[in-house]
Amino acid sequence: MSTFVARDGTSIYFKDWGSGKPVLFSHGWPLDADMWDTQMEFLASRGYRAIAFDRRGFGRSDQPWTGYDYDTFADDIAQLIEHLDLRDVTLVGFSMGGGDVSRYIGRHGSERVAKLVLLGAVTPVFGKSESNLDGVDASVFEGIQAGLRADRAQFLADFATPFYGINKGQAVSAGVQAQTLNIALLASLKATLDCVSAFSGTDFRPDMAKIDVPTLVIHGDADQIVPMETTGKRAAEVIKGAEFKVYSGAPHGFAVTHAQQLNEDLLAFLAK
Repeated sequence: MSTFVARDGTSIYFKDWGSGKPVLFSHGWPLDADMWDTQMEFLASRGYRAIAFDRRGFGRSDQPWTGYDYDTFADDIAQLIEHLDLRDVTLVGFSMGGGDVSRYIGRHGSERVAKLVLLGAVTPVFGKSESNLDGVDASVFEGIQAGLRADRAQFLADFATPFYGINKGQAVSAGVQAQTLNIALLASLKATLDCVSAFSGTDFRPDMAKIDVPTLVIHGDADQIVPMETTGKRAAEVIKGAEFKVYSGAPHGFAVTHAQQLNEDLLAFLAK
């Protein structure tokens, strides 16, 4: 397997397909790099180099006890970019992955970055706080963690329904649901729990202020997991010059339900 070793000794898996201008994908919770296979094959078949990694604690990467914070996630991305000597890379982050690609720019700058794409991302702030009163209440995230501790497998199996909008009429095959659960269960329980705290409690507004590359923000207006009005819409407002696309009726997991639309939009944005 293709891996690199982070500064704390954690081995992190990545896949690297095709050749050309690089596109680096950061996955959502509780998934891994395999969520991007459709997008990676599409872009790699059209002259791009598509790269995706398993976040520490997930998929085929090591499962350390600590390190599930956004500074560490951003540093892992920096090491991968350095390991592959990527330049003029487009960073693509979905859901919690939108946070680490944004934190990468906030922490490491954009010297190696050409463009940024945020898909259903938790940026600029997901959870409710004194400075973000319309965020998602802490009780929701506490409930997620309680469900994971009580019966992780069943909780994650049930999570697919709102994630893919199955309860709102989206057609998602049994195979996709089985694959999603299989991927999620590869992760360590500790990482799965700690990342809930990370994506619910991290404020990315300082990172947003440092984004100085062309940015595409895409969000589904039927997202039941990461509400568009307080995340995607707001991110597009605070990132200078950002392009905002709303997918009508799309759920959180629109990389599956609206895969072809997303593929075409990514290709068009990369070609600009």
